[in-house]
Amino acid sequence: MNLLIEGDNINGLTYLLHEKNLREKIDLVYIDPPFATGSSFTMTQDRAATVSPARRGTVAYSDRLKGAEFVEFLRQRLVLLRQLLSVRGSIYLHIDYKIGHYVKVMMDEVFGMVNFRNDITRVKCNPKNFQRIGYGNIKDAILFYSKGPRPIWNEPREQYSAADLAKLFPKTTPQGRRYTTVPIHAPGETQCGKSSRPFRGLMPPKGRHWRTDVETLEQWDREGLIEWSATGNPRKVVFADERSGKRVQDIWQYKDPQYPLYPTEKNPHLLDRIIATSSNPGSTVLDCFCGSGTTLKAAHQLNRKWIGIDQSAQAIEATSKKLKDAKGDFFVGEPEYEFVQLAGLNCR
Repeated sequence: MNLLIEGDNINGLTYLLHEKNLREKIDLVYIDPPFATGSSFTMTQDRAATVSPARRGTVAYSDRLKGAEFVEFLRQRLVLLRQLLSVRGSIYLHIDYKIGHYVKVMMDEVFGMVNFRNDITRVKCNPKNFQRIGYGNIKDAILFYSKGPRPIWNEPREQYSAADLAKLFPKTTPQGRRYTTVPIHAPGETQCGKSSRPFRGLMPPKGRHWRTDVETLEQWDREGLIEWSATGNPRKVVFADERSGKRVQDIWQYKDPQYPLYPTEKNPHLLDRIIATSSNPGSTVLDCFCGSGTTLKAAHQLNRKWIGIDQSAQAIEATSKKLKDAKGDFFVGEPEYEFVQLAGLNCR
């Protein structure tokens, strides 16, 4: 059952552990906590659509903790989140450049340095021309850790751009198919086996072996998948249209909405990538700083179960409205969920 909790997330996470018995049942955590800015964020008129008129102009949440106090605030929650994560679970923590390096050191302690996977740079906005001593800031960071050595991982791919195709697949067939060629040998000399035998009268270069057995090389050659240079050097043909795209790197271009309906609202495509990569259909996704519910909506649309926690009444109201528009490929209508107010444990 999907679950939306209104209340302090320490209490919410404890509730999930001891009342809902969800220890090691969560496959993915994404959190976008306050960034220790010392500011308060209000529901302004341009965000009015997400909350009732009575809440407009009120503080959605305060970000007053700083320094060591902020890091300890996060640590207490991360200790509980680690207990909730499954053995194949992962956590993505969104943070900015001013405090992120302190948070990473603390996360190394909680999750183990060996389970650190990536420090992802997220480009959040267009370049700014503000006068300041220092370079313009257009990025923040996402710290990615796993619970253990074999997390859920669905390899993400990006489509090749026209420039990528021209650079990576510079050759074309008479029919117009783009391709490149790669060596058919690899480092490491073998003394026996099918990858050390002659191919068309050739042996691999000294200190190398064929990448596959000679029978496969001969089949590739019959099918026209071996290109021979003028000097008789064979290389494997790789067609662009047979590749699934390029591997995703650790710099992501997911800019924030220009006119967010909730303070610090994130790009939904950012959540789509994280959820599709580090969870499976049917997994449970948890966001204990759920804000306007972008994570929960994305999880629902990707056929995942979800749990959201926030202590802000404005956030809960904004999330409820966003979920009404969360029809996904696998569902008809809005998601069903249990709502819990922890102050009085009122459920519906």
